[in-house]
Amino acid sequence: MTHHADPLSPEARARAASLFKAYDVRGVVPDELTPEVARDIGRALVATLRPDTVVAGRDMRVSSPLLASAMIEGIRDSGAAVVDVGMVSTDALSFAVGKYGYPAGVMVTASHNPPEYNGFKIAREEARALSLDEGLDDIRDLVVSGGLPPIVPAAERGDLTERDILDDYAAHMLGLIDLDSLRPLRVAIDAGNGMAGVTVPRVFRDLPIEVIPMYFEPDGTFPNHPANPIEPENTEELRKAVIENGYDLGAAFDGDADRVFLVDEQGRLVGGDILTAMVASRMLEQHPGAAVVYNLISSRGVPELIQAKGGRPIRSRVGHSYIKETMRREDAVFGGEHSGHFYFRDNWYADSGMAALLYALELISQAGKPLSAVIAPLDRRFRSGEINSEVADAAAVMHAIEERYRAEGAEIDHLDGVTVSFPGWWFNVRASNTQPLLRLNVEADDPATLDAKTAEVLAMIRGTDGR
Repeated sequence: MTHHADPLSPEARARAASLFKAYDVRGVVPDELTPEVARDIGRALVATLRPDTVVAGRDMRVSSPLLASAMIEGIRDSGAAVVDVGMVSTDALSFAVGKYGYPAGVMVTASHNPPEYNGFKIAREEARALSLDEGLDDIRDLVVSGGLPPIVPAAERGDLTERDILDDYAAHMLGLIDLDSLRPLRVAIDAGNGMAGVTVPRVFRDLPIEVIPMYFEPDGTFPNHPANPIEPENTEELRKAVIENGYDLGAAFDGDADRVFLVDEQGRLVGGDILTAMVASRMLEQHPGAAVVYNLISSRGVPELIQAKGGRPIRSRVGHSYIKETMRREDAVFGGEHSGHFYFRDNWYADSGMAALLYALELISQAGKPLSAVIAPLDRRFRSGEINSEVADAAAVMHAIEERYRAEGAEIDHLDGVTVSFPGWWFNVRASNTQPLLRLNVEADDPATLDAKTAEVLAMIRGTDGR
């Protein structure tokens, strides 16, 4: 049977260009992303990366089976074999590419986006993620131009096999930590009807840890709350459950389970940067003197801890392609971001919420103290969180801010936007890649300074300071 579906119309091709984001492919199904586009992306992937085999996985979204199937057809139409690993988390797909040595992998997911979205995360060998600067632009150009190589004859179509990777994935994750050091903890885990509902039961099956599952049933309609734990309202139920039942801690995963956020025993959210410091402290015990990468809007507490533990703190721009690149260059053992992404050298530099959670549980077990006590020394400052403002001319606003604080004697750098530092407080303001927004993050040594300085910088950004 041959698969010569109708070629995409010129209009559909032009529309497809907007699906290609900085690090992945994403859009609304079926208005923007259709099975036809998915099939062409599969063909373009093979034409660009020239793999003999591609490993394919998908999340629980309603549109994922159809899009995965179309993508797989496109890959086979181009003569490459496909190993279908079924419904898995993004970090499990990265594991499969790295561990089994596949030359390419593709995950059908739109991560934490609303249910009508879907997309693809594409990796080449060693689980290196494709970005627009590195390969994704070539795939886009082939799809948009229609310049795809012809479909191979039926006799040369790629084979399709299935492979269950869950046991191997669990063994790999558990191999990262000292299992004997774990003590019985009661942990509420909110999978948000996402892929952690598939991976957590297998990874935790034989551990002395009692998992209290919340929303483990994979459901791409997200009937309970969006699978986006960075928004505080989406962890409200988890925080309540931890307090009311006296659990040791809570953990919330996003839809494709590559990100995780923790909640301490008092029901307070733990920032991604504070979890970065926690994991770094554990990793530096295993790898003395190693480099650890953190993004520049993390708390000052992160580099301080890395240094105190004898590690080399390395500051990076925000965004996973920058962090992974820096980690490879510096041979860093670990990298973390405020947004709940954690990257591990022993995991092919790919991010894994599961690995971060296991390291945190190991640390809490060994400390013999509640999570709030473990993080207290790391989390002494006060942060605004990210505050977005719509501005007409981001460059002009950033320039004015820089001039003002330079005159006040601030230390200034331009690694990512503008970072302005004083001894007792600092802030970073940077433009969004995708919207006319400026993103502000402020940190101060005391709440009064935080409030005053956040208001002061916001007034400049929003033009309400009368200057």
